[in-house]
Order: sequence, then C-alpha cells, then structure tokens
Amino acid sequence: MTIVDTRTPDPKKFIKGATGDWEIVIGMEVHAQVTSEAKLFSGASTSFGNDPNANVSLVDAAMPGMLPVINEECVRQAIRTGLGLKAQINLKSVFDRKNYFYPDLPQGYQISQFKQPIVGEGKVLLDMKDGEQVEVGIERLHLEQDAGKSLHDQHPTMSFVDLNRSGVALMEIVSKPDIRCADEAKAYLTKLRTILRYLGTCDGNMDQGSMRADVNVSVRRPGGEFGTRCEIKNVNSIRFVGQAIEYEARRQIGILEDGGEIDQETRLFDAVKGETRSMRSKEEAHDYRYFPDPDLLPLEFSQEYVDGLAAHLTELPDEKKDRFIRDYGLTAYDADILIVERSSADFFEKVAKGRDAKLAANWVINELFGRLNKEGLALADSPVNSDQLGSIIDLIKSGAISGKIAKDLFEIVWTEGGDPATIVEERGMKQVTDLGAIEAIVDKILAANAEKAEQAKEKPGMLGWFVGQVMKASKGKANPQAVSDMLKAKIGLD
Repeated sequence: MTIVDTRTPDPKKFIKGATGDWEIVIGMEVHAQVTSEAKLFSGASTSFGNDPNANVSLVDAAMPGMLPVINEECVRQAIRTGLGLKAQINLKSVFDRKNYFYPDLPQGYQISQFKQPIVGEGKVLLDMKDGEQVEVGIERLHLEQDAGKSLHDQHPTMSFVDLNRSGVALMEIVSKPDIRCADEAKAYLTKLRTILRYLGTCDGNMDQGSMRADVNVSVRRPGGEFGTRCEIKNVNSIRFVGQAIEYEARRQIGILEDGGEIDQETRLFDAVKGETRSMRSKEEAHDYRYFPDPDLLPLEFSQEYVDGLAAHLTELPDEKKDRFIRDYGLTAYDADILIVERSSADFFEKVAKGRDAKLAANWVINELFGRLNKEGLALADSPVNSDQLGSIIDLIKSGAISGKIAKDLFEIVWTEGGDPATIVEERGMKQVTDLGAIEAIVDKILAANAEKAEQAKEKPGMLGWFVGQVMKASKGKANPQAVSDMLKAKIGLD
C-alpha cells in the first residue's frame, strides 16, 4: 500500500534538534470495545469487573466442536461507528484468521479482518485551540475479537490467565499518518472517544481498557521521506499518549543526530518514568498467515440495511457544535466545551430552553462545571440539576437577584438543595429595585465622600469604586445597573 503525505509542513510543529528542525509523523490504531451485552462470536457476558473466568463460554474456551456465531449487534455498532466517521461502509466483508502465539486466546489464533474490512476510508476533523482545523484520515475500521489477560504477579512460578475479555468484540480504527504533534494526537483521541460515546458504540473508558491506543511515531526532516516508525503499544490514557509521543520523538531525533539508525520495533510506555522502552523487534514484518476463517461465511448486508441505521443516527459532535453556534449564538470555544460529552450538551439545552442561551452557557460552564471539577464530581452526580440552574437564571433575568446574589444562591442550592425562587423569598435575598431606597444609600455614600465625587467628574473610572461602596452598603441587594445610572446622574457624568 502506498502512503500519501497530505499535510503541508508547519514550522510551528517542528522540534528543534542540535542539527536542525525535525517533523513528527504519527498514526494511531485505536482498539475500541464494542458496546454489546454479548461477545463477538458467543453469548458470554461482556460485563466488566466480574470474577476471573466468569464470562467464558465453551466457544471462548475453544472446546472441540464449538463454532463461532456472529453477533449482529456488534455488526450494527461497527456500521454505526463507520457512519459517524463519515466512512465508506463495505457491504461485503470477510473474517480472517490471524495466526501467531496468543497465550491468552485458547484457539491459538485471532478472528479478525484483513483485506476486506467492514468499514473503509473516513475522516475525523479536529478543531485545535489556535483555531486551526486538522483533518485526520481514517484508513479502515475492522472487527476482531479481543484476547484474554495474562497475570504474572499472582504466583512465584506460574502465570494465571483470565479469559473474561477473550472474544469480546473490538473495533480497530486505523488512522492515516496525518498527525504531526502530540497535541493533535491527544485532540484526535479525545474527538474519537467523543464520537464513539455519542453513538453509544463504545463507552471510551480507557482506565478499564475498553479503549486503548497503539501509537506509531517516526521523525523526518520537514517535508522529507517518512522515517522508520516505532509502535508504542496499548497506551491507556490521553495524557500518556502525549507524553509517549514527546519522549519517543526526542529519543529518535537523538539517535539520528548521533549518526545512528532507528530500529523498527514495538515499544511500551512507562508512565512512572515517562519514557518508552523496547518490547520486541519488528525489523521484519510478521507473517500472520491470514486466511479466510472457514467457520464463518462472508459478512454481507444491503444498502437498505445501512441506510436504516443511518436514519436513526444521533446528532454527532460536529453537527451539534455548528447548531449551538448558529441557533444559540455561542462562541466556538463555549460550544467545544459543551459538546465534549453528550450528557453535557443535553444538560445545557435543558437549561437554555426558552432562556438567554449565552447566560445559560456561562453558568453551566463557569459555575456548574467549575464547581464539579473542583469537587471531583461527574455531571451525573451534580447536586444542582438543570431545573434549579434554569430557575437561578430566570431570577437573574427578571431582576429579582443580582449576579452576586445569584452566586450566593447557587452555593445554597449546591449544599442544601431546594427551589431557588422559594429560597430567595424565604431568606429575603431579593434585589432592591426601589429607586427611593437605592437613592438614600447613594446620597449617603456621596455625602461621605464629597471630595472623591468631585474627582470622579474628571476621572469617570472612579465610578466603579462608588458602585462597589453602594453594593457593599446594601449587602449586595441593590440593582447594580440602577446604582450605576443614579451615580452617573448625581455626579454629573451623563
């Protein structure tokens, strides 16, 4: 297969070495566990955290005479993922046997897909922080079964094997070598996980191993021929992906600048030391002796079948972001934050419905998300629900409370719960809008600071100090706009 370089070299992404600039070239193979109650070729459970070897059928254990049977739900999930990646769906695909030694896959081979995968070329668009949009091509997505897990630290002389994961359906999503820096790699993995979660085809829980990445890294002189790549296996954190790329690129540059050559090899990332280390040589490509699995017929379905799945696809992150900007008037930055998780976007829409969307976004992002992050809580565990937050915004817009009182009210609702409007009434938190009451406080402040009031005529910036004094005297209950307007009139700034 000929690899085409589609990216124009970008000096901002170069790494400076002792002998000049270098460019990183990155491709990723992401293994995403398919959301399904049963495994790819058996009816065994896929639930996480069960006792070792509790989720093992006779098929998973490769007992004599046991034949695989395709799980249609896994096929549907793969097609839906392909549609979400704007990819070509292949109406005919073939399952192959991939042969090499698997100590934790009893059949001694892996059922995968090679020349005829279920999903062909697609793309993922990345919106980077500097405003650049990067397109990362998808080479393919194929279905395959996961291996089990070997445990080497349970006994001094023996290794144990847990086959719970053996046979679980995986989608291997292979990118083109279109990524040029660690930040792009992290953005790609984040965006891919967001798409999968929106679709409900993978939960994206990297800490549980249901999504993990093999990262291929090479370096070259800017715009030159592709260098020799090294594959960093099974990286299970977006942060670790960034660290692994940074370290591996520097390691390769150091070798090349010293006159050495890069050995094509498989490496592991040590998160404690923050470095990669050699796992096995890959100087020559493995001969996996692929051949069509004789126990499985070619997988075929109609275009109508695909169209039926496409018709019921959820609104995807890019489309949701565009709609938030267009219909709600949000900035791209705010929209990006809100659409990262489908639950966050849904929460915002509940709060924003029939209200000032920009104000709603500000309160959801800054007050609610900020507090959740501080407390280490997920949105699902938030003490403040969408109805309560919406009620706080209603009270602000109606003029019943000021922004400062609203923050105090948010704290009460967070810690004690309750209906915001009732709390405001019962605790006397309503904003003072009586102009007579506000004027009395303003006159008192001006009389006590007559000299500063005169100075303010020449230095209008001092008005803020007077507003602050009035708000302090009113215990934050005076309407700030009414206070400002009245001070301007009395000082003579109109």
